[in-house]
Amino acid sequence: MSGADANTKVHIMVDKVLLDILACPACQSDVAEKDGCIVCLNPQCALKYPIRDGIPVMLVDEASK
Repeated sequence: MSGADANTKVHIMVDKVLLDILACPACQSDVAEKDGCIVCLNPQCALKYPIRDGIPVMLVDEASK
């Protein structure tokens, strides 16, 4: 491994401009960055999308509750 332990989470900030244009692909609600994920702000949906290498993976199949 290169300098970082496999269990260490690296938090990469997503640009505010990008967050403003992103929407949850499942329900089209606004999203926010929280704990290294992109989180749907709709309480009924509330899916969490991973951020990999600084890029939000906005695929419903990759999301978690």
